[in-house]
Amino acid sequence: MAVFISMLRGVNVGAHNRIKMDALRALYQSLGLEDPRTYVQSGNVIFRTKEKNPSQLAKKIQAALERTLKCSAEVILRTPDEFRNVIANNPFSRRSEIEPGKLLVNFLSHEPPASAHQALQSFKRYPEEIHLVGRELYIYFPNGAGKSKLPWASLARQMKVEGTARNWNSVVKMLEIAEGLER
Repeated sequence: MAVFISMLRGVNVGAHNRIKMDALRALYQSLGLEDPRTYVQSGNVIFRTKEKNPSQLAKKIQAALERTLKCSAEVILRTPDEFRNVIANNPFSRRSEIEPGKLLVNFLSHEPPASAHQALQSFKRYPEEIHLVGRELYIYFPNGAGKSKLPWASLARQMKVEGTARNWNSVVKMLEIAEGLER
């Protein structure tokens, strides 16, 4: 049975797309997804399934969110192996001064076009350090994400791909939960 980590974009941020995690777990169970486990209040669900096609599965979950919970949120899925690769490919891993709570991984809905690397150059004037690796955008916020002036909307627009960000501590914890379900 496959294990997936699903991350909902824009859930429980501000006044829109408010979802209680028990309702989210119930929704996943109603879709036949097994042992759904939520992590924090931002729409992270780790579960087991017999489904093999992540793209179709994401669409199925997204449609159920809209139909049942009246929530329009993009669903981004990754496998535990993909999360292990995210951790292995962390461009900041060898730097001891990096604070995990200030490192975000933006999980992109698909691999951005080659022009995305060039587009990221226009953000060099900000203190944040940005690295694009496949479908993940690693961003280190030396002053904290809350104090950042980095224009997120412009970043996504220039890269021509949407995503959802999670801090490093959450990435590590969600993989830990997924590995528990793999056992």
